[in-house]
Amino acid sequence: MNEEMLNLKPAKVFYYFNEITKIPRPSKREEKMSLWLEETGKRLGLPTKRDKVGNVLISKPATPGKENVTPVVLQAHMDMVCEKNNDKVFDFDKDAIETYIDGEWLKAKGTTLGADDGIGVALALAVLDDKELQHGPIEALFTIDEETGLTGAAAVEAGFMQGKMLLNLDSEDEGQFFIGCAGGQDTVAKVPTDYEPVDADCEFFKIEVKGLQGGHSGDDINKGRGNAVKLLARILWNSYSDHNLRVADLNAGNLRNAIAREGYAIVALPKEEVDGWKAYVAQMDKTYKEEFHTTDPGVMVTVEPAPAVKEVLEETLQIDVLNALMVCPHGVAAMSQDIPGFVETSTNLASVKIVDGEVVFTTSQRSSVESKKRAIVDKVSTAFWMIGADVENSDGYPGWNPNPNSEAVRVLTEAYRNVFHKDPQVLAIHAGLECGLFSEKYPDMDMVSFGPTLRGVHSPDEKLEIATVQMCWDLMVEFFRLLK
Repeated sequence: MNEEMLNLKPAKVFYYFNEITKIPRPSKREEKMSLWLEETGKRLGLPTKRDKVGNVLISKPATPGKENVTPVVLQAHMDMVCEKNNDKVFDFDKDAIETYIDGEWLKAKGTTLGADDGIGVALALAVLDDKELQHGPIEALFTIDEETGLTGAAAVEAGFMQGKMLLNLDSEDEGQFFIGCAGGQDTVAKVPTDYEPVDADCEFFKIEVKGLQGGHSGDDINKGRGNAVKLLARILWNSYSDHNLRVADLNAGNLRNAIAREGYAIVALPKEEVDGWKAYVAQMDKTYKEEFHTTDPGVMVTVEPAPAVKEVLEETLQIDVLNALMVCPHGVAAMSQDIPGFVETSTNLASVKIVDGEVVFTTSQRSSVESKKRAIVDKVSTAFWMIGADVENSDGYPGWNPNPNSEAVRVLTEAYRNVFHKDPQVLAIHAGLECGLFSEKYPDMDMVSFGPTLRGVHSPDEKLEIATVQMCWDLMVEFFRLLK
């Protein structure tokens, strides 16, 4: 066990979170985590079942005298976003997350922490393991693959759960209760690569955009942060027209639900253009620092020599790729007409990579209005159709419509007032939550989402505010005490 975690409170929650950090659980590769959860339920002597995709449901009977209380489902997803800094040597399929305490925060060394949603899993397990807590019937549902399509939630069959209320433990701001969320869809475009010989009189360089915060493509999309794909494309597009730059390799961004933090290109330039191009890049480094001096002050553009290459992208293909990256939208597309300050529609240009003979563009779109989601998907798709790319749209997932008469929200709000002597915020969220999918098969399920405070999720800057975990635990204890 991480010795630093031994003194954190609530002890049982952090015990389980520490155990979770040892288990590899990338999205779509959660087998070890799924089996561990199944074994944990059985070790606790609780009825446990695992469905065909790997979702795990652990049930805990009511404490004496609470048998007729409304049954509750505690729900969290077992997978995590696997992002690391380029200089970090780490294998997410084998290695344990290296955690450390930095003041009031729990962090990881050079990787995502996995508190999204490992801390939700740990909270639910601590409830299952608590012998003193007074409560009605409880089920804990742990789903796979939330981060890359919510396929675990989509696979939960009607009748798998028996609860009437669901507490989704996957929100990131203590004191905020979420009762609605955006729907989402992914758009991936591919175009075959074609190469031509590089001119003999060229020099070769690696240009890199880095130092950006990145972040969650839903929660952080309105914070004005830089996108490494867009910033790199802007330099390359101008460098081609002004300095005859040619692209040999391109790799920027990573996961579809993370704002791109880093990106690089291997490029070739005629020797007579090198000095002028380097001066231009140095100026763009200053320009980006000025443009993002508040929202992304760490941004930097670097150039270093690269080994010589024999081929570069065929010129027409390079033009098409850079044009598509320039016109593909990124960021907030529309704000809500009903909720002040709430993002209605957005899109994330997540990555561009040359992989296995193709240039692959990955994007994701979100909206709380289904027709607007379709419209932004079409807009993004058009940017790639115009260059002849093969475009695929995922099935997507639905939004979650708020229930203004939610009993779960009423009781949770009363509990919050009792414990903290102030009102929580009741909101909708622009990120996707599994509640929308549950509502399709469990239309009468009363749901609310909350959790401790996280920052920098989906990036190696992810951190968990330690004190808010205790606050969530105290809130849950009072919620179970009040629930009838």
